[in-house]
Amino acid sequence: MAKRRALPPPDAPHPFVFFDKLRWINGRPLMETLEPYRRQILQDVLFTFGPDGRLKFNMALCGRGKKNWKTSDLILAVFYRFFVWQSEAGNDAFILANDEGQANDDLVLAKKLIAANPILAAEVTINAKAIVRKDGKGTCQILPARDSTGAHGKTYTICAYDEIHGYRSHDLFEALAPDPTRPDALVWITSYAGIRHAPGIPLFDFLNAGKAGEDPRMYFSWYAGDFTTDPKLADATPEERANPSMPSWGNDGYLAQQKRRLPTHKYRRLHLNLPGAPDGAAFSADHVIAAIVTGRKRLPPESGQAYYGFVDMSGGSSDDATLGISYFDKETKRAVLASLMSQTGRPPFNPRDAIKKFAAELKEYGLKRVIGDAYAGETFRRDFEDLGITYVVSSLNKSDIYDEFEPKLNAGEIELLDVPKLQEQLLTLVVRGSKIDHQPGDHDDWSNACAGAIWLASSRKRPMIISKEALERSMVPTKFGSGNRYGSGSHYGSNRGMMRSEFDPKRYF
Repeated sequence: MAKRRALPPPDAPHPFVFFDKLRWINGRPLMETLEPYRRQILQDVLFTFGPDGRLKFNMALCGRGKKNWKTSDLILAVFYRFFVWQSEAGNDAFILANDEGQANDDLVLAKKLIAANPILAAEVTINAKAIVRKDGKGTCQILPARDSTGAHGKTYTICAYDEIHGYRSHDLFEALAPDPTRPDALVWITSYAGIRHAPGIPLFDFLNAGKAGEDPRMYFSWYAGDFTTDPKLADATPEERANPSMPSWGNDGYLAQQKRRLPTHKYRRLHLNLPGAPDGAAFSADHVIAAIVTGRKRLPPESGQAYYGFVDMSGGSSDDATLGISYFDKETKRAVLASLMSQTGRPPFNPRDAIKKFAAELKEYGLKRVIGDAYAGETFRRDFEDLGITYVVSSLNKSDIYDEFEPKLNAGEIELLDVPKLQEQLLTLVVRGSKIDHQPGDHDDWSNACAGAIWLASSRKRPMIISKEALERSMVPTKFGSGNRYGSGSHYGSNRGMMRSEFDPKRYF
């Protein structure tokens, strides 16, 4: 197989030579509006080459708080590639926005920038959702992500994603993967943090890849309240760290104002570039994050400790089956989540395989019983019993358990494991009517098992277990001396109370 010829640096000018000829939409020379850190990003991504002459980076992930020129830099990068980059394969470009509103905002900004620069306006025709070069060498399409189906499999000089915090899968990135025959193809991604923050969510995966630093062709620039790639801001306040353009705003009170006006979860996402929560969120994002012990994935069982297990089973088609195990720490007076697991692999799966895995974990913690809901009738209860684990139906439903969980969370009386799916689900639960539930299309299996286990540890009560033998004996009428044949006050005397306890879940606790 013949080796690909190393590419020499392009004939295109340096980005700053191009930008130096332009003006910003307010008429100021463009280069005067670019702070040093933004210049560095644009230069590093657009004009840094490897020893073989190829561009050093073919993907850039740039994240920072709102009002820090993320979209502006994305548009500038696209314009450089669209207008002046030299490529035999043409200069087609894509800007994919998070939604219709974002796409319109991007198009408006692009049009304003062209209108402010006659040298650009002379070269293109502007259509409803595209900018077309008059020489026929390229089209720049600006679309909401959901309208990009027609672009799948197309070649491009640059594909820019503006705000990916709402993406739930990698499907679009796979469909618009760079053409392997174009060594100069570039993917530019910009975003602030999303609501969902777990493996499989593109922004989460890209962020972790950037932190790992194992992809030599990925450029990673991140400014957030808890982390930054910029060493100059490593010791800054969270607000300063997430907002590198703050000195240029000329409004020292802006963030303080936003903090007063916005819900906590929105302020975190928009201005600290930290994972947030949806409108109507059931739990405070601050309290959820505070309860998570960073880096703690599982606490091994300790001799003499009393543990509690709660399971949230699944039919195996779409939801995970999950198990939570907890204990009450008498010293700290906190309910502690010690273990949280699901079936092996993703759905679909055989739920009976999950039960075997859960039974082994329960036994490792010295547990012979587990609490769960009445899902699937007797099936799962019998499966657990076949493995030596008694399955007891919970006395509270899911929403009631969350009602018990929330005060403990807000009071700082619980410790949670650092499990991304758990964090995501707790942050995205909402109040729907009078109940706490997940949003359409979301899941709550991990949070259910966690909240159930925490509730059990907080109450520190063991379920009442009635054996089959005791139940059978309770069905036999018994004389109790004087009164009617079966004792005074009821047909079956005190035995009726025993029977009630079997069928009334509240009597279990």
